Amino acid sequence: MLALLFPGQGSQEVGMGRDVYASCAAARDVFDAADEALGFSLSKICFEGPEEELLRTEVQQPAILATGVALLRALQNEVEVNPAYVAGHSLGEYTALVAAGAVDFEDAVRLVNARGRFMQEAVPEGRGAMAAVLGLAPSEVELVCSAAVAATGKVVTPANYNSPQQTVIAGDAAAVEIACSRARQEGAKRTIPLAVSAPFHCALMKPAANKLALELARVQFREPAIPVITNVEAAPNCDASRVATLLEQQVTAPVRFVEMVEKLVELGVTHVLEVGTGRVLSGLVARTERKLQRSCLTTLDEIGDVVNFVSLASGAEPG
Repeated sequence: MLALLFPGQGSQEVGMGRDVYASCAAARDVFDAADEALGFSLSKICFEGPEEELLRTEVQQPAILATGVALLRALQNEVEVNPAYVAGHSLGEYTALVAAGAVDFEDAVRLVNARGRFMQEAVPEGRGAMAAVLGLAPSEVELVCSAAVAATGKVVTPANYNSPQQTVIAGDAAAVEIACSRARQEGAKRTIPLAVSAPFHCALMKPAANKLALELARVQFREPAIPVITNVEAAPNCDASRVATLLEQQVTAPVRFVEMVEKLVELGVTHVLEVGTGRVLSGLVARTERKLQRSCLTTLDEIGDVVNFVSLASGAEPG
């Protein structure tokens, strides 16, 4: 049984999607649609940079979405893809919703462009921070965050439950620093400050969530044809009426990726395919559930191997 996973922010690189755009008409249509929907050449930034432009949150998010959808369309040209479930990490949930037919690509790309802008604007530069805590159980990370909140009166909470030994925290910079110090005292192997533009997935993002809710209300969501394992609940959703609410909540809620992977195994998934730039999610899956068979589609060169993987996972025949 196959599940598709789609990466979130941070997986971008200059040149992303260029090979599939040049070789596949369906992928080319994706990038052309993104350019038209956004009113600027997202494709040119993806393919040529400059990197500092691609790193802007409101550009980075639609770039990752468009590349993921383009790669999926290229794969679908080669093999029948029948995932039992789809899921994404943070931003990747929008790609999953497109893959599930729950939202039109053009609406999704406009939403994540606005989402990126709102998240960037929510917290003044320098106020917020994020850090990865390595080698400490999630429950212990929660405790050090609670202690830092009590000590400072400021915000710091788990933002991404990435693996049993890696939890990312976010909040006010001072509280994040104290939480990291306490984590090391409690036995964390390392704490790594992350080079991010804002403290995502914490209460400081509430202004962004409020603005995004207005944009989400303008979009017509459909019942997903494939259940989407959501970030907020780590459970499958097929209810169109709940999509907007879950996406609004996702902005301030932690990404429960460990539970999402565990849920896929519980539901009978045996193979997971990461579609998009980078291989971060495949690595996190390996640290959470080693029994899952994993593959990645990051460039056109990998499509032959991925076709075989998908055929084995879902019983599809190459076409």
